[in-house]
Amino acid sequence: MATQTARLLKRLRNDFQLSIITLMGFFGIVSISPYAVYRLLHGNYLVGIADTIIVLSTLFAVLYAWVTRDTVKPGIYLAAVFSVGATLIAINLGVNGLFWIYPLILFNFFMVTPGKALLATALVLVSLVSHALLVPGSVFESDYQMVSFLVTCMMASVLSFIFAFRTRTQRDQLQLLATHDPLTGARNRRAMNEELKIAMASHRRHSDSYGLLVMDLDHFKQINDRFGHHVGDQVLVAFVELIRRCCRKEDRLFRFGGEEFLLLLPNTEAQGLRAAAQNLLSRVGKELHSPGGAVTVSIGGAVLHSGEHWESWLQRADESLYRAKSEGRNRAVIADEQGSPATSAARH
Repeated sequence: MATQTARLLKRLRNDFQLSIITLMGFFGIVSISPYAVYRLLHGNYLVGIADTIIVLSTLFAVLYAWVTRDTVKPGIYLAAVFSVGATLIAINLGVNGLFWIYPLILFNFFMVTPGKALLATALVLVSLVSHALLVPGSVFESDYQMVSFLVTCMMASVLSFIFAFRTRTQRDQLQLLATHDPLTGARNRRAMNEELKIAMASHRRHSDSYGLLVMDLDHFKQINDRFGHHVGDQVLVAFVELIRRCCRKEDRLFRFGGEEFLLLLPNTEAQGLRAAAQNLLSRVGKELHSPGGAVTVSIGGAVLHSGEHWESWLQRADESLYRAKSEGRNRAVIADEQGSPATSAARH
C-alpha cells in the first residue's frame, strides 16, 4: 500500500498537468456535490441535475487522465462541461449564480491553453449577455450591474491569461532544459533513460519492435586537441543535424556522452537496423567534415529481445560499439549476428 501511494505521488510530481487536473477535479467534486444534493432536495431540479453532471463528468475526466496518461482531452472536456454548467446555473439563479463565473475563469486557464481558456470565457460572457438582453432581469438586475460584471470578468481574464501564458512558457523552457542537450539540441541522457523504459514497456505489452544504435565519432579528441573545442562543438552540431536529416520522424536521437550518441528506432527489426546503420555510416563519411578532413563514425546496434530489460539492451548495443571500434572504427556491428558480413562492415 505504501509503495503504491509513493508511486502515485511520484507520478503527480512528475506530471504537472495531471496534478492540476487531479487537484482541480478534487476541489470541483468537493465544492459542487453539496450544492447538487441541496438543490435536488429543494426541487431545483435543473440546476441540481447540472451540478450532478458536472460532478460526474469531473470524476470521469480525472479517472480517464490517470488511466490513459492523456491530460489534453480531459482538460478540454472539463473546461467545456464547467463552462456550459456555469452558464446554465447563472441563467437559472440570476445574480447568485454569477459568483461561479469567477472561479470558472481561473479553472479554465488551468485546464487548457491560454488561448482556449480566453475563448471559453468569451463564449460564456456572450451567452450570459445575450440571454440577459433577450430576457431582461433574468440574469442582471440592471444594465449597470451587467457592465460592471463584464468589466471585472474581462480584467480577471486578462490577468489570468498573462499569468497562464508566462507560466506555460516558463514550464516549457524548463522542460526543454531538463530533457535536451543545450549544445546540439538532441535529447539528453535523462530523457534517453525514460524513452528506453517506455520502449521496453511497449514491447512487453504490444510486442512492438525496437532497434538501438549507439554511435561514437572516430578520433574526436584529436579534433578538439588540434583545432579547439569550438571546432569540436561545430562538428557535434553538424553531426546531429545530419542524423536528423537521415532519420524518420518517429526516430529519437539522444546525446549519450561527449561524442557518443544513441538513436532509438521504433518498429525496426534486425534487417532494418542494419540498413539504417549502413546508411548512417555512408552519409556521415561523405557529408561530415572538420578542418582536418572527413569525420567518420563507429556504430553498435541491438534489437530489443522479448522480456529483456532496457539496461541489458543498451549494454549489448554498447558492446557492439566497442567491437566496431576495436576492429578499426568506421564500421557498424549489430549484436547477436556478429559473424555476418552484413552486420560488421566498414565503408569502402
